[in-house]
Amino acid sequence: MSRKAKAWIEAMRLRTLPVSVAGVVAGGGCAAYYHCFRPLPFTICLLFAVMAQIASNFANEYFDFKNGLDRKGREGFRRGVTEGDISPRAMLAATFALLAFACAVGCTLIIWGGWWLIAAGAAIAVFAMAYSAGPLPLSHHGLGEVAVIIFFGIVPVTLTAYVQAQSWMTLPVALPVSVAIGLMGANVLIVNNYRDADDDRAVNKKTTAVIFGRGVMGKVYFINGIIATVLIVIATISRMPLVWQAGALLYANLHYMLWVKLTHLEGSQLNPVLGQTAMLMFALSLWLTLALGINAL
Repeated sequence: MSRKAKAWIEAMRLRTLPVSVAGVVAGGGCAAYYHCFRPLPFTICLLFAVMAQIASNFANEYFDFKNGLDRKGREGFRRGVTEGDISPRAMLAATFALLAFACAVGCTLIIWGGWWLIAAGAAIAVFAMAYSAGPLPLSHHGLGEVAVIIFFGIVPVTLTAYVQAQSWMTLPVALPVSVAIGLMGANVLIVNNYRDADDDRAVNKKTTAVIFGRGVMGKVYFINGIIATVLIVIATISRMPLVWQAGALLYANLHYMLWVKLTHLEGSQLNPVLGQTAMLMFALSLWLTLALGINAL
């Protein structure tokens, strides 16, 4: 594989993609519990979510380079634009092309969800860009985690369930689950910002780890996982036998182990923790979908 091809793959940030997949999977589980799982709109939601996240990752790489917020040899994953492997023009073109294609795919959901989904899709597209661009880039002003909770948790879970049920009947389960998934997604960003705090502080990029410090954000990471566990239990405990709660408890234990790693490692040593946090989130969404689906039978 050529160096340029590797740079494009790195720009996709494959280790973080389970974040967007998890929200859609969890939404599918909520729909399954209400006997309204539909494979086609579920698949479209999945494709839209993954493409929108990759477009956002491309935009983040381009605009951080343009604004002088990246530097060669940074602790995080290699940035192709900053290192000279990808031209800024090519990255910007890829960002808009992929986002446009994602929106085109997402528009087909109008069949199941109605025309108002255009507004929801537009908001998601704006977020994909506003995370790194515009007059107030969310990721540069300590708002990244809040945005992730909304657009990688609440929005994908509830809307995925909605377009399958064609109503809001799933909200009693989908809403607490969506907040839980959002908190898990925020933890992935916390690891990223925790790792990059020194590099970000040097270029005045005000992430939460820069504003509040690593100590505080380490505690937030731990608390997010505990709150997410409690929300999952609340959403499911009256809907399935108690034995199924073992999945949520296993998540809590593995989350604790990752928190210990987070607070004892630094720099590039945290790259595996970022991927593991994303995969743990994805695994929990799979367990949740399986549990809800089986107990709906």
